[in-house]
Amino acid sequence: MFPSFLPAAVAQLTEDTSIALAQQIQQTSITTPLQPDPILTTYVQQGDEGTPILLLNGFDSSLLEFRRLIPKLAPHIETWALDLLGFGFTERPQGVDFSPTDMKTHLHSFWQQMIQRPMILAGASMGGATALDFALTYPEAVEKLVLLDSSGYAPSPKATKFIMPPCDRWLTNFLRNPKVRRWVSLQAYCDKNFVTPDAECCAALHLEDPNWHRALVGFTKSGGYNFLYETIQNIPHPTLILWGDADKIMGIKDADKFDQTIANSQLIWIPDCGHVPHLEQSQLTADNILAFLASPAKRPSQTISPISQGKR
Repeated sequence: MFPSFLPAAVAQLTEDTSIALAQQIQQTSITTPLQPDPILTTYVQQGDEGTPILLLNGFDSSLLEFRRLIPKLAPHIETWALDLLGFGFTERPQGVDFSPTDMKTHLHSFWQQMIQRPMILAGASMGGATALDFALTYPEAVEKLVLLDSSGYAPSPKATKFIMPPCDRWLTNFLRNPKVRRWVSLQAYCDKNFVTPDAECCAALHLEDPNWHRALVGFTKSGGYNFLYETIQNIPHPTLILWGDADKIMGIKDADKFDQTIANSQLIWIPDCGHVPHLEQSQLTADNILAFLASPAKRPSQTISPISQGKR
């Protein structure tokens, strides 16, 4: 049985990991400084061992992108996944800008009310930028960071701040187009066999939210994380950088930038993998995350090969 707040199209899921995670999505009311009313927030929580890890979704995505990673982490560590404000199945209320600041405020409120202790913060793509921004603002809430093919270095085009009707509707209609979404999916994977009907369903379910358009435009007009690259050098936390060596979405240059800029970091290349190692190489991704979490908190910056794999 799927939660009633998910769209009816969730019944089209066919893969066991997708169905299982969708059935386990929960919704809670999170009180924030953003508005008087609480925000209905969707999340998943599994496992109860050790320091909690919180997984953050990428741009125009949902926590369903962690459907293959969560089952491999949860038996070993308390595992959470959250739909960030403006994304996934979390409520998109009127009067909220959906800027990175709003997302960070909502995330902090979720942490205060649900997790309440230092955590491992892991972000994929845009979620990595969210994790970095959060860790800089609330360092006491974060023990370690994990970046999965993270954004954060490329400034957003300044013109995005001036997106107005009807251009905003054209932008979201373009991103909603099934052919465009399929093309993006094909670019995200090294092995194109991962682009299945189930994967495309997972990637499109949240589009049925009636406020999807407004939230996506709000985030885009805010400029996104175009301010972040100047502050990454200030990250004090031990940071694991996992990067697909065949990433066609972000490319591979930023992986080295993160590793060189963050003083306490290690970079691990995931072989034969595109932009989504948590989907395409989920076991290898989980193994490396668990090894990193079990290691001492302080370590010199280093670039190493993934567990049981050769060097890139």
